[in-house]
Amino acid sequence: MLEANDLTLHYGGSQILHGIDIAARPGRVTCVMGNNGVGKTSLMNLLAGRHPRSGGRIAFDGRELGRVSAQQMARMGVGYVPQGRAIFPMLTVRENMETGFACLPRAERRIPDEIFDSFPVLAEMAHRRGGDLSGGQQQQLAIARALITRPRVLLLDEPTEGIQPNIIAQIGRVIAALRDRGDMAILLVEQFFDFAWDLGDDFLVLERGRAVMQGPKADLRREDLHARLAGHADAA
Repeated sequence: MLEANDLTLHYGGSQILHGIDIAARPGRVTCVMGNNGVGKTSLMNLLAGRHPRSGGRIAFDGRELGRVSAQQMARMGVGYVPQGRAIFPMLTVRENMETGFACLPRAERRIPDEIFDSFPVLAEMAHRRGGDLSGGQQQQLAIARALITRPRVLLLDEPTEGIQPNIIAQIGRVIAALRDRGDMAILLVEQFFDFAWDLGDDFLVLERGRAVMQGPKADLRREDLHARLAGHADAA
């Protein structure tokens, strides 16, 4: 559904990504892993339309894309949950979710019941300000806001960061349920190894903006993947 080949990215005079190939396919979770500063968030921002690529090809549903904005990507069906959540602290929970209406036709501007089925706390706190929620509740809100846009591709940037274990488990169940529906492609940036391994179908490991390990889970050994990530962390 979303496929990129030979992606390069520069910030000023610095090259951040070097020839990255990645694909997000319906019914699968593609995990991007690596330590801090290797280009994971930059890759997500590029795929979400938040930063123009320096080179390479991006295609959505087989159609090659030129330079597109974040709003255009959202309208095409790419939902993005950024690192740090980026909720609006002074808006209520419901108002935060309703910001997702902007890329929907007027007739579809409603909050589906399944959002509250997945995250019951959001129904209980619908009239609370976003800034009053805990970190885990804010993460649930950020995911819900992205799901309201009815995405066909969901980009999640470190959804477990700073979250308590019971909410991590709940978020994992929601991601698994979305994958198992079979109509959504999920791209997950994650440093929590067990969480990523349990959910992932395909893996990409980045080091200094380059792919150093990549492939479907069936072709990878857990021990090799873990050692690659742990070894680079020790070296750093």
